[in-house]
Formats: sequence, C-alpha cells, structure tokens
Amino acid sequence: LWSPANPRLLSATVALEGGDPGRGGDAVASYLGLRTVHTDDCCLLLNDRPFYVRAVLSQNYWPESHLAAPSADALRREVELILELGFNTARVHQKAEDPRFLYWADRLGLLIWAETASAYEFSARSVQLLTEEWMQLVQRDRSHPSIIAWVPLNESWGVQHISHDPRQRAYSRGLTELTRAIDGTRPVISNDGWEHTDSDLITIHDYESDPEVLSRRYGSRAALDELIAGPGPAGRRIQLHASAPARPIMLTEFGGVSWIDHDVDDAWGYSSARDAADFGVRVTGLIGAVADSTVLAGFCYTQLADTGQETNGLLRDDRTAKVPVELLRAAIAGR
Repeated sequence: LWSPANPRLLSATVALEGGDPGRGGDAVASYLGLRTVHTDDCCLLLNDRPFYVRAVLSQNYWPESHLAAPSADALRREVELILELGFNTARVHQKAEDPRFLYWADRLGLLIWAETASAYEFSARSVQLLTEEWMQLVQRDRSHPSIIAWVPLNESWGVQHISHDPRQRAYSRGLTELTRAIDGTRPVISNDGWEHTDSDLITIHDYESDPEVLSRRYGSRAALDELIAGPGPAGRRIQLHASAPARPIMLTEFGGVSWIDHDVDDAWGYSSARDAADFGVRVTGLIGAVADSTVLAGFCYTQLADTGQETNGLLRDDRTAKVPVELLRAAIAGR
C-alpha cells in the first residue's frame, strides 16, 4: 500500500486490443498508488490506521516567477524541503497546484490537502465559475494518491455572509456534495477554518501567539468542546449546525510568526520576533503546544516560506532556513 513512509507506486499500461498488430495499437502508460483515506469520530485513517497530520501551509510562491515555479527542479525541491522539515503533509493554499508538484508528492511520500483560489465575493456568476473550475480540478487531480482531502472554500472567502444567508450555506453544501459525487474516496472540508456546513473534518484557524493559551484551548476534550460550541478564536462560529456528528478536529492554521533579516515593504505576520533566536523560541513553542494536544487529529503551521509581504515563513523566499532546520524538525516531528 502507498503511504508517506512507503510511497510505493505501481506502473500501469492500458492498451486497446485489436486493430492492426503491425501498427502497435493505442496504449497509454502511467502509475498508480493503492491506499485508502477516511475518518472516524476522532481520527483521520490512512489505510485503516490512525494518521496524525503534521502539515504546513504552502503557497508555493517564488519572487522571480510568482505562482509558477522557476524550474521543474524547484517543484521537486519544494517537496523535499517540506519533508526535511519534518512535515508529512502540505496544505496547498489558494491555488491550483502544478501537476508536477503533485507528481513529486506521489513519488516522495508527501500528503496533500488540495485547494483552489477563492472568489472575491458571492454572486450567481462567481458560483458558476468557481464550481466549474473546481469540478475540473477535482477530476484532473483525483488520481494522485498523495491527495487526501479536498478544500473548495476557505475562511468564508466569497461566502462572507454564510452564517445568515441561506444561499451561501446552500452553495457551501452543494460544492461539498458535488466533490463527493465526483470523488467519494477522500474527506471534504466545506469551509476551512470556521463556519463549517458539512465537513468530514472540523478545522480551526487560531493565530494566538501565546503557547500557554493554545495549551489550555486544545489540551483537553472539555476545553475543545467548549471552543467548538461557541464563537471560535476568530469570532466566527466553528460549525453552523449544532447537531453535527462527531468528527476529527484539526488546527489547520496557526503560528504565522514574522521575522526577516532584510527590508521588506509592509512586512507582516500574525506576531513578530525580534531576532533569529526569538523566532526559534516562538515557533517551536507554538508547535510544541499544539503537538502536545491529545485531542487534536493534526495541525497545519503557517507557513512554509515568505510570500511577498507575508514574512511569516519558516524559510525565506529563497528557501533558506531562518533558524537551523534541525531545531525546527525536532519540534515538528517530535510527536
């Protein structure tokens, strides 16, 4: 079976029988990976076994070429860097990822949460366009064994009034069900971060900068249940239906510590470090607090590399590490 620890891929050739033997006939060659992914009340299950997600938010942005990789080698190196840091998953954020990146994820054993860019506002036209594009993306990428979850919406972007507009709730549910209709083999997150309508996992975004506060919020089932039942960390309800069934809960955005050793216009992060040493302490403290939780099914740290004015990456935009990789890996993969 395919897994991050053993990304076993099988070669396959499909040939059309009959026709002129001398001309060879029609054939296509590719590869496949055999694995299952689903959820129970508290865990993501990979090949029927609980799997703890250690993810990083990955915008895969390069200053010289923006959302297009500067080379094919850069895509492979991006996957390698994520694995070297100790993560087992990348949450590709607000973009349709290059299939060559997904190829290396398949080959090297990196799990992927697949997402797309959100619409700016809600309208009949935006519903049509995003739905059509999302269906095409799911069909294009559904054969990659590395993809373990679909994320059609994020943080209520494009559905800003989903909490009280029944049309926007219907849209979120519809996108989720359409995704399941095309591919019923993976979990679907209806609206990552908050205001879930019909998700197979409950995901929370929390940019609290104090590790002790994170430890209290996610340190026990009682504290987590209280958080889920009320307004979440961003002041938005986590679930729009109080009677929703039990599902695994993950903290899928947190961290966001900004530090940079050169001038960047409008440099920004959810919190800031004074220097490299302070950056290391802050980052490892936050990751440790979340990883110590026994009630979360996984996490996603924000983010892999600096992106424009967002200087909250673990790596600079040139992919050099801000602090020793060994320090980061010990915190990330320590669980």
